[in-house]
Amino acid sequence: MVSLGPENVRIAAHAMDKADAIHQAGVILVEGGYIHPGYIQSMMKREQVTATYLGNGIAIPHGLPQDRQLIQRTGLSVLQVPHGVEWNPGEVVYLVVGIAARSDEHIGVLAKLTDVLEDEATVMRLARTRRVEDIVAALDPSRRTVPVPAAVQAQPPASMLSAGYRADVEVIGGTGLHARPASVFVALAKQFRSDIRVYHDGKTANGKSMVSMLRLGVERGGVITITADGPDAAKALESLQIAVAEGLGEEAPASDTVAEVSALPGQTAPAAPETPEAPDEPGLIRGIAAAPGIAIAPIHQLRKEAQAAIEQHAVDSKAERSDLDHAIDRAGAELEELHRTINQRAGEAEARIFLAHREFLEDPDLIEAARFRIDHSEESAAFAWRAAVEERAGELAALNDPLLAARADDLRDVGARVMRLLVRTNEGMAPLPDHQIILVAEDLSPSDTASLNPDLVKGICTALGGPNSHTAILARSLDIPAVVGCGRAVLELATGMTAVLDGSTGTVLPDPNPERLDAAQQAQGVAGSRRAAVVEAAYRPAITVDGHRVEVAANIGAVPEAGRTVEAGGEAVGLLRTEFLFQDRTDPPGEDEQFEAYKSMAEALGGLPLIVRTLDAGGDKPLPYISMAHEDNPFLGQRGIRLSFAMPDLFRSQLRAILRAASHGDIKIMFPMITSVHEFRRARRLVEEFRVELDAPEIDVGIMVEVPSSAVLADMLAREVDFFSIGTNDLTQYTLAMDRGNPALAKDADGLHPAVLRMVDQTVRAAHGEGKWVGVCGNLAADPAAAAILIGLDVDELSVGIPNIPGLKAQIRDMAYEDAKDLARRALMCEAADEVRALTAEVA
Repeated sequence: MVSLGPENVRIAAHAMDKADAIHQAGVILVEGGYIHPGYIQSMMKREQVTATYLGNGIAIPHGLPQDRQLIQRTGLSVLQVPHGVEWNPGEVVYLVVGIAARSDEHIGVLAKLTDVLEDEATVMRLARTRRVEDIVAALDPSRRTVPVPAAVQAQPPASMLSAGYRADVEVIGGTGLHARPASVFVALAKQFRSDIRVYHDGKTANGKSMVSMLRLGVERGGVITITADGPDAAKALESLQIAVAEGLGEEAPASDTVAEVSALPGQTAPAAPETPEAPDEPGLIRGIAAAPGIAIAPIHQLRKEAQAAIEQHAVDSKAERSDLDHAIDRAGAELEELHRTINQRAGEAEARIFLAHREFLEDPDLIEAARFRIDHSEESAAFAWRAAVEERAGELAALNDPLLAARADDLRDVGARVMRLLVRTNEGMAPLPDHQIILVAEDLSPSDTASLNPDLVKGICTALGGPNSHTAILARSLDIPAVVGCGRAVLELATGMTAVLDGSTGTVLPDPNPERLDAAQQAQGVAGSRRAAVVEAAYRPAITVDGHRVEVAANIGAVPEAGRTVEAGGEAVGLLRTEFLFQDRTDPPGEDEQFEAYKSMAEALGGLPLIVRTLDAGGDKPLPYISMAHEDNPFLGQRGIRLSFAMPDLFRSQLRAILRAASHGDIKIMFPMITSVHEFRRARRLVEEFRVELDAPEIDVGIMVEVPSSAVLADMLAREVDFFSIGTNDLTQYTLAMDRGNPALAKDADGLHPAVLRMVDQTVRAAHGEGKWVGVCGNLAADPAAAAILIGLDVDELSVGIPNIPGLKAQIRDMAYEDAKDLARRALMCEAADEVRALTAEVA
């Protein structure tokens, strides 16, 4: 058993960077006789191979398997860094747990750390404590016991109750039935026709209502009673009972496990616990470090715009119901796009925030309450919706569990989104200045934060919130330094006053004196130099150790991101999502407006390729100025290239704008949702027709491979296209018949499923047979576990979110192409995605 003694714990340490922190943790192990000094270098190398950041401020550096001979005996070390150290971009570590294990004993350490990892309050307490024994008591695996949850078999068997079924089951998730596990439960319940009810502590909930489920206030270890009554009751109860017993997906990082800092009017939120340092300088405000980095800019106080005046009563109830339904549909499309955007920028864990928002939006009890008020109280849609949302948000806010109470803000955020569409105003956040600022607010909603422009908002400071609140999570994804939980004092700071915000130490210094300002600028310069070193390494090509080159490109969806691609070391833009030009407006963009955008991006890339995907909109991503009939299954309806064919004027203006911009850079055209050779030929004929009209240069034209038919027909399409780009997100959901937006299916909709990998393999072989190249621009390209397999399948280009570029290129430079080919061959022979992932872990 791995153990931790007090002699192996160092408190109140300072680390300049990750390497320094690992070195200090390693020195403790050397001094204790656990490892030879050379093992510290192995711990450094491990960081280039796999992530050792667990989450919630904990990292577990350990060496490579091939260097285990440098371990003398098994042991642990803990380095406490009260002010934190940036591990990877957006990851701040306070507890560095060094591991020396000659076998797979570190897996046991991970299991023992789970309780602490899921309890943010405990992590922060351990990060600040001055007592070594506190850390030993909490982290020593030999002293900790993990309660064993009741097994499904130990529960009373499902028994017939009048016309229904009933079962009791324990909630074992890390923090109880909070937003994400509740959304998984609700999504699963909605798949059955039976009525699902959930009982706990004298309360009853509709199992298909997110708000209703959260109002139960179920904590970890609580027992709920599930009943099902209807034609598929037995199957529904069995599925829900198993899902709850398995944790409702709680093995994934919980983006909403958050210890919020609350402050009532007139009160100050708690400051960070004291550390053994010099007294604070005058005026310094301490909060909680939420997103690393230093910002120096004028303060801008965010004032919420007053709510628009709305009429309480309406004459035509039928029209009001129609307005409400339309606004809810539009809000759903906006949330889907936000989910996609954050997924690309930061990954699925952060993007799940907006999946939970979708469940709030589609809550049947909430919608029915608003409709009832419209029909029976003759209220307007806006008045009825606002009242229904506030009633339920108030009930959530009153819950004893602060985590569940905090979800009231999410519900209000969803409610405000619908209100904006109903009253046709920008209700909520006021317009921001067109210069760089540090944004100060009482708190920010997820929607507000996701909409910020990092080029202008250089820092975020809030009175409320916690380090893993939705504001903090999204700030890290946008690479904006942030300090949260500062108390109401920050709301009194004057707009326009210069301030220094340090997101690594959790401090804000308003109106710094010249000496302090100079010191901050120097520190900012040092941090910039470190980042520059990372970027400089990212400019090196991604060539494996045995000489195989892979192009690494960026997925972007805004004009400024073209320049950021170059700065991050991107070798091309593998996917430009042109939807940003068409959304959030009442009429489509003209040809000239589109031309200027494409031209600007091509010029910013300085001759690097820019692959422009034509408009990918449709039933699941509606545009307000396009009238479309309701579709029961919009993912299989009028979207992508089908919509472009149906809207010839819209398609013509976009193709002409792209062709005109092609004179200013290396631009290529890519069509989405191509399902047949006929569709591609039809689209390419239009390109050639407009090219001749404009006397534009020759241009490469390719397609997205995102439906099984295009993969199956890849040999025929390869004779026609100039290139393929595989969209693994849609290809996975269409191949596996799983909606990737469904929380209950998200875990199984895995792009490493052998069926998806065989589609990729088939496409690559067909393309290379015709001398054409193949890229992958879906989420799979950014998955470290998938990179080697894709390269082994001979994919020529991987296109990922901009923040992923340096890490992916480094990963490729450390791998061997021949090993990747062997791994790919073995992956194609697996039967399931979990077997493939186990295979990748085995060779890591």
